Amino acid sequence: MRPGGNRGGGIVYLVGAGPGDPELITVRGLRCLRQADVVVYDRLVDARLLAEAPPAARRVYAGKSPGRQALRQQEIDALLVRQARAGRVVVRLKGGDPFVFGRGGEEALACAAAGVAWEAVPGVTSAVAVPGLAGIPLTQRGVAASFAVVTGHCAGADRLDWAALARAETLVVLMGAARLGEITALLARHGKPPGTPAAIVENGTREDERVLTGTLGDIAEIAAAAGLASPATLVIGEVVRLRQALAPPAAASGAGAEAVSRLA
Repeated sequence: MRPGGNRGGGIVYLVGAGPGDPELITVRGLRCLRQADVVVYDRLVDARLLAEAPPAARRVYAGKSPGRQALRQQEIDALLVRQARAGRVVVRLKGGDPFVFGRGGEEALACAAAGVAWEAVPGVTSAVAVPGLAGIPLTQRGVAASFAVVTGHCAGADRLDWAALARAETLVVLMGAARLGEITALLARHGKPPGTPAAIVENGTREDERVLTGTLGDIAEIAAAAGLASPATLVIGEVVRLRQALAPPAAASGAGAEAVSRLA
């Protein structure tokens, strides 16, 4: 048992479902899911993963989409605590990793405050997996030795140092589709060259994945013209050029590859 109280009662597993493809959940995450009495899941969790829970398990949707939220965070916290106190095995199933912009820390604190046993089951974060599977390594010898990750929900927030983010060798922005123009403008205003290569991946790791490429100066316009929607992962930096060589053959023949070639 990891942090928590008495395993003799119920327990809450904070499980990362991975970036989208159901095969990218961890072995431990799948084991927890298969023994669950209650599964509290988010919008981006693949339905095939939900089918792995026992047929009798209660499935509770707690997803959030732009402008909509099935349950408030306080309601989710209370639900997890209540079900665990009733002696049930509760799986809180989240896309990516629970502790990377997933409010896993808030839910862990709620369990700890209530004396409820809980365990973190890390997931593969989309911040790393989505670019990598699209042919964009976040670090590459001689190109980038570091990367930064930020949520698009914080665009314009005073607590973010946009000047520092503009200096990042590779910058990954999660949940930024709705504010793409604002984000790119902020980075340009703080010194990021408009010609810096950029890519945005819609539905990363899924069968309907799309990758659009361009530069900091035009990626927002490209995405808007293509009707790109969330979930989307934005990558900005010289590593985007590597997609031309590393993209899967099907992607290399598409419009995204043509956009990258213009950067060479």
